[in-house]
Amino acid sequence: MRVLAIESSCDESAVAVLDAERGLLAHELWSQIDLHRLYGGVVPELASRDHVRRLLPLVNAALQAANTDATQINGIAYTAGPGLAGALLGGAALAQSLAFGWGVPIVGVHHLEGHLLAPLLEAAVPKFPHVALLVSGGHTMLIDVRQIGHYVLLGETRDDAAGECFDKTAKLLGLPYPGGPQLAQLAARGRAGVHRLPRPMLDQAGFEFSFSGLKTAVMLLVRNRKLTEQERADVARAVQDAIVETLCAKSLAALEHTGYDTLVIAGGVGANEELRTRLSAQAAARGARVYYPRAEFCTDNAAMIAIAGLRRLQAGERWDERIQVWARWPLTELSWPV
Repeated sequence: MRVLAIESSCDESAVAVLDAERGLLAHELWSQIDLHRLYGGVVPELASRDHVRRLLPLVNAALQAANTDATQINGIAYTAGPGLAGALLGGAALAQSLAFGWGVPIVGVHHLEGHLLAPLLEAAVPKFPHVALLVSGGHTMLIDVRQIGHYVLLGETRDDAAGECFDKTAKLLGLPYPGGPQLAQLAARGRAGVHRLPRPMLDQAGFEFSFSGLKTAVMLLVRNRKLTEQERADVARAVQDAIVETLCAKSLAALEHTGYDTLVIAGGVGANEELRTRLSAQAAARGARVYYPRAEFCTDNAAMIAIAGLRRLQAGERWDERIQVWARWPLTELSWPV
């Protein structure tokens, strides 16, 4: 089976072609960062319109890169949610049009399931069951992944997600959009131990997160102060240390709780090198192994939608011709085709 996948949940337009035997043949992506930078964040209506402009040319580019024509596509997968409703509709409408025109089956994919299955695109794949730390955009979740399509939520954030905390504290430090990667770069020049910021909910049992208090602590620390470049780097280092330490502690506790020896890190924050380094070392010390997708597949992309869609199409799942999207779609509502 050869699948064409479309991702349009937020501010990346992406298309990929995945073959069940030959692997990933092509993945094309158009980022809207420059479009939204002027506004300091994603403007939904602008994102929706840009997907309409970009997606069909990306389909043609992906097919050409994969040396594939329409007759060789056996199925279509598209992101059905969660995400920005208008952005999702653009991708869904194109996907349904292609499926109808080419006479092939179609399946909608949960965006977060795509992130969870992104490590399956790599040569070394995690075994099931395992624990997954999903840190993507507005999500910070620990999930017991029993097998593909069967997910038990262990805990999630009560307020701000880790990625939001990165972005919002970066804005407090005057860093350009998107702030998370900029903060990580600045933190690399920071000095350890200059500031001690709160580690949210580490003193409480369970697997829930909360990062709004950390954001507030940073605001109080920098308010009415003109920071030097080194002082900004020190604050950035303190923010990153607090977030990474919290994520590591909760993830290792989840491994102990489940008895699993495999941990998957998925989502945009999973590209953070400090998180990868610390978590891999701490997990190895406990006899566990950590799996990550490559950095380009941590952020939103169509390759992850392709692998999730391929597995569901292979299992016999088929969606009808309705254009279906959900801005909100709990991961725990997913089922696996019987």
